[in-house]
Amino acid sequence: MSLAGKVAIVTGSSSGIGLATTQALLRDGCSVLGVDLRPNDVLANSPAFSFYESNIADPLAPDAIIAAAFPESGGVDILVNNAGIMDHNAGVETLKDEVWERVIAVNLTDPVKLMREVVKVMKVKGGGAIVNVSSRAGISGAVAGVAYTASKHGIVGATKNTAWLYKDDGIRCNAVAPGSVATNIGNTLRDMDVASSMKIKPVIDLHMNTMTGEGIAAPETIAQVIVLLTSDASKGISGAILPVDKAWSTI
Repeated sequence: MSLAGKVAIVTGSSSGIGLATTQALLRDGCSVLGVDLRPNDVLANSPAFSFYESNIADPLAPDAIIAAAFPESGGVDILVNNAGIMDHNAGVETLKDEVWERVIAVNLTDPVKLMREVVKVMKVKGGGAIVNVSSRAGISGAVAGVAYTASKHGIVGATKNTAWLYKDDGIRCNAVAPGSVATNIGNTLRDMDVASSMKIKPVIDLHMNTMTGEGIAAPETIAQVIVLLTSDASKGISGAILPVDKAWSTI
């Protein structure tokens, strides 16, 4: 797939799915603005890559990101909303306000705000492709805590709504719903809700072995699907929520 001449924004570009997606887009000829809290030196020598250091939770971040996205190119063709954080598997009974507010902000509010600004640019340019990274938790209620689950269900709704409202503007909006992926998203979690985690575990065990790691996908596997959804090879696809989970979503 050739994406030569296209300009993309990828949030959470320095690790995991975001890094793999950035590398895949660059290989296919795309210019990429990566957005993250800190850069990854792996990307430093790519002439088609630019880095913008930002916390997307900053209310001013969406406007600043758009301004940084290769202003000489005349617009943005692709947005990959990948940045995200997890909760502590807490149900509503033990949910802390600060966890709810942070997870909803990073996983839902900030991606929607960035879509708002990108859609304005894409309408002027005549179209574009948006891919949001949801989760198995975006199509299930049994694999994460209430905050993460609500945030990922929310991005599914935002994806479908954006796809419908802007279909006549040439803008496609889809989401991927990965299962377990080898990323660092859960590395900083502490104080997991043990009771909720035990109720979730049997569903997780149907998908992966928590002891051996069998069933965990490589970030590159998800990135390949994301790049497909940004390309003309999927120009008839919009409003889709595509599981990438080895059939976990069938149960």
